[in-house]
Amino acid sequence: MARTKDNVTQPATQTAARAVLAPGERVAVTGASGFIGSAITRALVARGVDVAALVEPGIGHASLDGLAVEVIEADVRDAAAMKQAIEGARTVFHVAAVYRFWAPDPAAFYRVNVEGTRNVLEAARSAGCELVVYTSSVGTLGLENVAERGSADETCAPHVDHLFGLYKQSKYVAEHEVLRATALGAPVTLVLPTTPLGPGDHTPTPTGKLVVDYLNGRMPAWFDTALNIVDVDDVAAGHLLAAEHGVIGRSYIVGGENMELREILAELAACTGLPEPRFRVPRPAALAAAWVSEIVEGRLLRRAPHVPLEGARMASTRMVFSDARARRELGYQSRPAAEAIERSARWFAENGYVSDKRLAAIHWRRDGA
Repeated sequence: MARTKDNVTQPATQTAARAVLAPGERVAVTGASGFIGSAITRALVARGVDVAALVEPGIGHASLDGLAVEVIEADVRDAAAMKQAIEGARTVFHVAAVYRFWAPDPAAFYRVNVEGTRNVLEAARSAGCELVVYTSSVGTLGLENVAERGSADETCAPHVDHLFGLYKQSKYVAEHEVLRATALGAPVTLVLPTTPLGPGDHTPTPTGKLVVDYLNGRMPAWFDTALNIVDVDDVAAGHLLAAEHGVIGRSYIVGGENMELREILAELAACTGLPEPRFRVPRPAALAAAWVSEIVEGRLLRRAPHVPLEGARMASTRMVFSDARARRELGYQSRPAAEAIERSARWFAENGYVSDKRLAAIHWRRDGA
């Protein structure tokens, strides 16, 4: 192993990424109005970086309000638009993706997550960008041997039949495209966030929806599963560290604490004063409810299922991870999961996601925290 001037350990035989994230440097961020993308954009703006914030045409970008960035409407599915938007950037953070468990047009997962990634890589190559930081997903990793290992890391390959749902499948294929481009010389480093929570989850993402459902009293029970909880601003910091200290072609999990779902809900109860769910839903019952919801709501009524099948399948999987590589090689750190959970709950409560009746019942553990 070799050490950089910042005393960060790097594999000696691999090429280190060296993005310049200094005042005046131009950096492009795809998906800049999204949950993780906006957090990365805020972190870059705090450095004084000249940010080209790429957003999908026709959608709102309130998460960028007040930030000194150049907002560019450019669809990742449009190769020509990507080339024009990325021109002049030395570094690209490719964050844009369809991240949900169901879509009325299933082909959107591949068009955005796979074809869009190809377009961004080609645009970066054409523009002569020095580095692309690609936001992958821990969903591309194998969890089959977690019971024996204790947690999954970047070396855990999945069984393809365990890549439940189009989101995971399309991100797995997209990651293959990224690694193939890297093998041909593209300067790409990969970041794999775990389960982010925190302020600014406008959609909300499937992760944030768990918090919103709890706050609104729509989670009377819990599943026997576990998640790795991380604050979204720590995920953003991990991206910047990967850009400055990572290795080309290397993947880095950026996470926080592994927690049982029951522990997450107990923490939400502790910080809000709302009741904690008392019942466990057996896996067969959860899957049966998801199949009914998928068929009736998803296929017949063409609307998002209340219990998406992919979500139910994931809820029966222990999604626990080790981010030791990022901590060792990048100097990555994360705040306590309890802080991320409370920051998320407060943001949703303060931004219109919680009913008046439930808001009135909340008694924050630390007023003004």
